[in-house]
Amino acid sequence: MTIKTFRGEFIAQLKTYYPEMEILTFFNRLAENYLGMKRIDITLNPDKKLTETEQKQLITALNRLKKHEPLQYILGETEFYGLLFKVNKNVLIPRPETEELVEWVIKDFQKTTSAARKNEPFKILDIGTGSGCIAVSLAKNIPQAQVFGLDFSKKSVEIAKKNADFNAVSVDFLVEDILTLEALPQQFDCIVSNPPYVRELEKAELQPNVLDHEPASALFVPDQNALLFYRKIAAFALKNLVPGGRLYFEINEYLEAETRELIAGFGYKEIVLHKDIFGKPRMLKAIKS
Repeated sequence: MTIKTFRGEFIAQLKTYYPEMEILTFFNRLAENYLGMKRIDITLNPDKKLTETEQKQLITALNRLKKHEPLQYILGETEFYGLLFKVNKNVLIPRPETEELVEWVIKDFQKTTSAARKNEPFKILDIGTGSGCIAVSLAKNIPQAQVFGLDFSKKSVEIAKKNADFNAVSVDFLVEDILTLEALPQQFDCIVSNPPYVRELEKAELQPNVLDHEPASALFVPDQNALLFYRKIAAFALKNLVPGGRLYFEINEYLEAETRELIAGFGYKEIVLHKDIFGKPRMLKAIKS
């Protein structure tokens, strides 16, 4: 079978599942990963014969896409903040809005490098690290910092460690449950977290590729206790941030006021909300007194 023929079959079989432009993006990504062919190569060589192995790979991917499995899981990788990350069903797929959170932390560090204690590295803790995308990106872009990543899932931490190694950075990963953890031996200049914050009532807004395939523990919280992770992390940070230390969160856009009120109730100062590129309230920063 030629690549042109398969491409036509690929589009025809997926057209009831996805918009055509998305299908073409899927095909081009798969062709690049499995065949080493970019879009221009496919255009110039439409009659290239696919090997039996290549056909099997592409058919398997096609069938997984029919089940709404995310392309990132099929490929086993995704890009985040200019870096490549390994991902599988045990970790949440990194989102573009989380890149904005990372950017905020990096820019603040660049503005306030004098805040680092003398003779000690600037210490950053990423709570709920998942794939390690936040921790690894910060370690890559703030090489003078000592970065830690924490997650309750051993399988997530295994992936995060691989991503740190793959991107040639040093991150200390810990397997701990933040909901039961009271303190760590060291204090931090910065704590950052993208915790679970999607309420059960918001499930109807999610696409099947997210709802049916990404880890529920990294996404959902009970409707009646939607801010449980923010409450626990804010209390933890009071004990584990240095005076003047910064706390960063990605937040639920629908719970902006409630999250701000919660953090203020712990005595944090200079609470700042930040909107993402779509104008949604998505990030919060607070300073420990």
